[in-house]
Amino acid sequence: MSYNSRPRFLSISLIIGFSLLGFFIFKGLKTFSDKDRVVKVKGLAEMEITAISAQINLSFAFSGDNLQKIIRDTENKKVRIINYLKSKGFEETNIKVSSPEITDREKYYEDQWINGKTVSVKINRYSNELSLTIQSEDVETVEKKANQLKSDLIKEGLTSRIYTHYAFPELNSVKPKLIAESTKNARIAGEQFANDSEATLGKIKTASQGQISIAGSYDSPAPYIQKARVVSTIVFFLDQTNFKNDLLNNFM
Repeated sequence: MSYNSRPRFLSISLIIGFSLLGFFIFKGLKTFSDKDRVVKVKGLAEMEITAISAQINLSFAFSGDNLQKIIRDTENKKVRIINYLKSKGFEETNIKVSSPEITDREKYYEDQWINGKTVSVKINRYSNELSLTIQSEDVETVEKKANQLKSDLIKEGLTSRIYTHYAFPELNSVKPKLIAESTKNARIAGEQFANDSEATLGKIKTASQGQISIAGSYDSPAPYIQKARVVSTIVFFLDQTNFKNDLLNNFM
């Protein structure tokens, strides 16, 4: 190698060395940027679901000290209620009767606060409770039927506690659609944040799905329609495009 070519060789070596150094610095900064620049967002998804069946639940109880009498009274009332339901068009096969729940209290007296002093008051020894359940596929009219039934039974002297219960589809049947929608909504929120930050939304780093729940109230005008909902939490990488371009320009 001649003496005159040596400075040129050293210059080329320095240029290559600095270029490689700049490249590795850039790669290191890029890795650091991709690792630490993230955004955490939540995506909500809701879907209306309609009940697939409904129940009208009736319950009543008798109490007293004569066990055989309250058993007879319970049985008589049960038969009268079933006969009345059948007269109103309810199929007997759709009427389910629970087993009697008999309670025997060992203590016949309890202390009560009356007129400023504690008084021992006798209570009934036995109580017997019975429940009847009416199955119905006509979910849209069950609430109306239950209210009318309550009024009619009062008139017949067959007072009972009445409430309705609705059965909804398995949540697993709507899970895929809810998860997809919540992920989509989370990405929309992430993209908005990225745009405001002059960045580009990258790949998903982590994702967690909340528990699917039914949100609604039986006091609504249509209690047979409820909302299934889920909230997904997703962490996205942020691609700092402007940051990287500026860095590249400095080495070019």
